[in-house]
Amino acid sequence: MNATHHRYATVRGRQMFYREAGPVDAPAIVLLHGFPSSSFMFRDLIPALADRYHVVAPDHIGFGFSDAPTVEEFDYTFAALTEHTADLLGQLGISRYAIYVHDYGAPIGWRLALDDPNAITAIVTQNGNGYDAGFVDEFWKTVRAYQHEQTPETEANIRQALTLEGTKWQYLTGVPDPTLVSPDTWNHDYALISRPGNDEVQLALFRDYATNLRFYPPLHEYLRESQVPVLAAWGRNDPIFGPDGARAFQDDSPDADIRLIDGGHFLLESSGDEVAELVHDFLDRTQTTSKVGSR
Repeated sequence: MNATHHRYATVRGRQMFYREAGPVDAPAIVLLHGFPSSSFMFRDLIPALADRYHVVAPDHIGFGFSDAPTVEEFDYTFAALTEHTADLLGQLGISRYAIYVHDYGAPIGWRLALDDPNAITAIVTQNGNGYDAGFVDEFWKTVRAYQHEQTPETEANIRQALTLEGTKWQYLTGVPDPTLVSPDTWNHDYALISRPGNDEVQLALFRDYATNLRFYPPLHEYLRESQVPVLAAWGRNDPIFGPDGARAFQDDSPDADIRLIDGGHFLLESSGDEVAELVHDFLDRTQTTSKVGSR
C-alpha cells in the first residue's frame, strides 16, 4: 500500500483539506468528489494509483474537512469552488494533470479544463455528467423546481436530499449487492452536511447547479478540438446520472472508452477494484512519464 498524506493548505484565506500520495514528480491526477461526499470517497482509489502517479484529492470548500463558512461569509458557487481548486493546484506546483470527476466534481473539472485547456492530460469521468442526456428526470425534476422557484414546498422537497435516508439512498440505489457498501459512507457524509449552517450551503449549490449547463456546449467543443483522452467508468444503475450520459461522450470524443459497470452513483463503493484497474490501465496508456509538477 502507498501511504496517503492528509494535509491542509490556506487558499484565499480558507483552509482546504486534501489527501495526497505518490511521487510529486510523477504525472499527476486530481480527484474531484461529488455531493454529498468528500475526498473520503477516494480513500481506497488513492493508494491504488499512487504507485506510479501523483494523486491529489481535495475537499471542496463547504465539504469534508475543508472550511465551511456560512452563506453570509462565502458565495457558494461552482465558479468559486473551481477558483479554490485551481489556486490549491497552483500552490502544489501542479500545472499539468489528469482529472477524475464525480458528480459535483464534474462541473469543477470542466471549468478547469476550459480555463486552461493545455493543463488537462486526460479525463476520467465516473458518473460525472457533461451532457443533457445524462440527467435522470425523476431525480432532477425536484432540483429544477427548486432552482426555478424557492417556495416552502420546493425547498422541503429538495431538503430530502440532505436527510440520512436521502444520503443512504444515493449510496445504495442501483447496487447489485448493497452489503458491499459500508454504512460508514452515508453516515460520514450525513454528519458533515448536518453541521450547523451547512444545509444553507448545500441549498445554495443546488440553486447554482443550473449555471453548469451553459458550460456543456464549450465543453463539447473542447473535447472535439483537443481530443483529450476520455474514460467513462460509470455505474449503469445510477438514479441521478444515467448511462446515456456516459455514452454521450463519444459524440465529441469518438475514441472515448465507455465502461458501464453494474453499480450505482457511488460506484467505487461496490466496484472499487474494477474501477481502479480501469483507471490505472487508462493512465498507463495515455500519460507520459515526464515530470508534470514540483514543489
